[in-house]
This record gives sequence, structure tokens and C-alpha cells, in this order.
Amino acid sequence: MGKSTRIEVFLWSIALPGFGQLLNGKLLKGFILIGLEFLVNCQSNLNEIIISSFHGEIENTVNQTNYQWLMFYPCVYMFGIWDAYKDAGGGTTPYAVVPFAFGAYFGTIGIIFSRNFLGAVWLGLIGLFMGVTVGLLIRTIMRNRSIINRG
Repeated sequence: MGKSTRIEVFLWSIALPGFGQLLNGKLLKGFILIGLEFLVNCQSNLNEIIISSFHGEIENTVNQTNYQWLMFYPCVYMFGIWDAYKDAGGGTTPYAVVPFAFGAYFGTIGIIFSRNFLGAVWLGLIGLFMGVTVGLLIRTIMRNRSIINRG
């Protein structure tokens, strides 16, 4: 198998955690992440709550969600993306991991507060995107401070 590009690995990791690792030839890590994806997905009822959310059935979504399991999902998801991207040669600049980690943190916080507002899918996604945005801002600040301190 030829060398996968960073963008190819990144996009397949967004589709399913573990796919990027398989493209990178990290088979054990890839199969573990795919297994975690299926375990958390099934235990949290993720596919059912995605369908309910897209149909606007937020109360049904809240009732179907196993929050104890779903809270693991943002971390597994964002770690899978980061790890595959890093193994493909990306993320070599200072603080490159920060947007990924903040996406996981904020996505989890979104799930925690989702019972009373929008349901786990929508508030989890909003949290994830907000976390990536905050992480990009923090990464920029950290890089600029690092440049100033060196100069």
C-alpha cells in the first residue's frame, strides 16, 4: 500500500475513528479504535439519537441517550483524528494538538449539558466546533508568545 496523504488520513478519520490508523498501517491501533467506536456507539445508542436529532425529536433523543457511555465519544473521536493525522506526518508545529484536545473537552461538556437544550448530538457538535475554534485561538496565542519569548 502506498503512503497515504495527511488530508486523506484526516478525512477518513472524521468518517470513522480507526480508518486513518488503518491507512497509516497501524492496524492494531486502528482496530482498537474501530472497536471502541462500535462499543461506545452501541452502548450510548448513538445511531438512534442521531436519527431522532435530525428529525427534531429532541425529547426522544434525550430519553434514548445513555450519557454515561456517550461522554466517551468526543475523546475517542478527536483522539482518533489527531493520532492518525500525526502518524501521517501532520501536527509537527508547536501546540498542534491543542484544537483537537479542546474539541474533545468542549464536545464532552456539550453532551453533559445537552439534556435541557438541543440534545446530545446537536449540543455535542456545537461544543466540539467551539472547542476546535477556541483551541485554534489558544494555539495561535501560545505560538505567538513562544515567538516573542525566543526573540
